[in-house]
Amino acid sequence: MIAQQDSHKIEARPFAKQEYTQAELITCVASRLLEDNRSVLVGTGLPMIASMLAQRSHAPNLLLVFEAGGIGPRIPELPVSVGDSRTFYKAVAATSMHDVMSACQAGYIDYGFLGAAALDAYGNINTTVIGDWEHPKVRLPGSGGANDVGSFCWRTIFIMRNQSTRTFQSKLDFITTPGWISGPGARERSGLPHGCGPYRVITQLAVYGFDEHTKRMQVVSLHPGVTLEDVQANSEFPILAPAHVPVTEPPSPEERRLLREIDPRGIVLGR
Repeated sequence: MIAQQDSHKIEARPFAKQEYTQAELITCVASRLLEDNRSVLVGTGLPMIASMLAQRSHAPNLLLVFEAGGIGPRIPELPVSVGDSRTFYKAVAATSMHDVMSACQAGYIDYGFLGAAALDAYGNINTTVIGDWEHPKVRLPGSGGANDVGSFCWRTIFIMRNQSTRTFQSKLDFITTPGWISGPGARERSGLPHGCGPYRVITQLAVYGFDEHTKRMQVVSLHPGVTLEDVQANSEFPILAPAHVPVTEPPSPEERRLLREIDPRGIVLGR
């Protein structure tokens, strides 16, 4: 286990000069997690680009599902939101939010993407309030469909581009969406399906998974130029780490070509 430190750094050190951007690295990591012949509930921004990248590379039969009701589209260009008409282009179905959330509840969605204002060591997330519920410092947007995704998709993937001690918290002010709750068996005791839950967390520093026995967060890989000390300095809670931690594979030239094809104007990835 890495020693805990007190810090509010968002990034311990700048990335070494690379041909790719931080957003491209995070997107490629997320894309590689998605398997062919699986389904994914897609959100706006990097999750959308990651899913499109997977479909145009290693997972041509990946079924994209959008909260507004588009199922199985072959997206011609980057939509601006999950309700954009392009999310229905050549789709196998144009349904509704009700049908999509029902599909999650019925166990038909393999992967779901989420973001958060803060999360804890068990992958519980807060998107409701910062501070006291009655008199919060910040009132956040709330759950939306996040609780459905985190409760019923088989594998939840979190993208958090600003890992720091403000976003990786020992104790959340509010749990909007359950992760592993308090450890092994807690989800099942709460009435959630067996075998589903948080799978990966991707930040600007590293990729994380969850220990099989404790369900606490652990390092899967470090991004180039990042150390275990950097990771812990940007977390309130201790993060588990194996004896050997690999380095995250950078985006390939082909992945970067496809990213520029998907987002040619740099709307999400930047220029």
